[in-house]
Amino acid sequence: MLLDQNQAYADQALLHLGRRLSADGYRFTCVTPATHARVNDRTAAQQAHDLRDVFGWSRPFPASLISSDELAQLKTAGVVQAQGELLRSAVRWSSLDNLLLVHSAWPTDSHDAVFFGPDSYRFAQVIQDFLQHSPRRVEHAVDLGCGTGIGALIIARAAPHAQVCAVDINPLALRYTAINAALAGVANVSVELSDLLDGIGANFDLIVANPPYMLDAQQRAYRHGGGALGAELSLRIIEQARERLVMGGTLLLYTGVAIVDGRDALLDAVRLRLAGPAFSWHYRELDPDVFGEQLLEPGYAHVERIAAVALTLTRIA
Repeated sequence: MLLDQNQAYADQALLHLGRRLSADGYRFTCVTPATHARVNDRTAAQQAHDLRDVFGWSRPFPASLISSDELAQLKTAGVVQAQGELLRSAVRWSSLDNLLLVHSAWPTDSHDAVFFGPDSYRFAQVIQDFLQHSPRRVEHAVDLGCGTGIGALIIARAAPHAQVCAVDINPLALRYTAINAALAGVANVSVELSDLLDGIGANFDLIVANPPYMLDAQQRAYRHGGGALGAELSLRIIEQARERLVMGGTLLLYTGVAIVDGRDALLDAVRLRLAGPAFSWHYRELDPDVFGEQLLEPGYAHVERIAAVALTLTRIA
């Protein structure tokens, strides 16, 4: 009980800090880890000089740089660390449109790190485009592997009447999703600890997912997609969605694919699994070349590029 109470105090402190930053007009666009490392490696970037340096670029800062209230909230939340004579925030705050989201600080090395970055922005755009052009009213939606909850928040704000569930295997992701939902002022998002839909009993008219797709030596949950080319988790999501979509319901899957000798193994598998009249689907390549630095990692010797792709799958029979 004491642990639950302490966690509640910590989450309330993060919510208070987010509201303070939002009121102050704080904005930060989160970049890839490689870009973040290059920018922070500059001589002038070794120490924070403003709030974006502290809460966006994850740079060490003197206690005098932020207000006493902000420092108190960081301490209450347990997310401030000593770095020599300086301090460092263990969380970042990033913005998307008028949303502000808490997630893990850079570098995201821990196994339970909650990631937000360029993939999150592309994933959000896929959802927004669908909601703007779909005539179907969303009643029951789920964001699989929700991370910061960005997918769930976009749906919940666009469809305030809908029941929106945010699912993750990472308890920290669910905590951050709940904080981000409260900060966004949405009341129709619930969080559930589950391995995809294994622990969820409902069916849905909208399923969204941005699964990890990298081969990660540390097997961090937010990054490691499993399988030789990182597609196994995406295929598992497709299989579950086929069973859990109501008639007319849609899966929006945004992910990355390792392209070998010009072939997209995920697309090949989708063609086999979705043959027949029960589903209509559309698969598109959104960006032909993302996270090129990954090609230097073990397991990518034969990969020529990593592409960002989106699958829209609708049950029609």
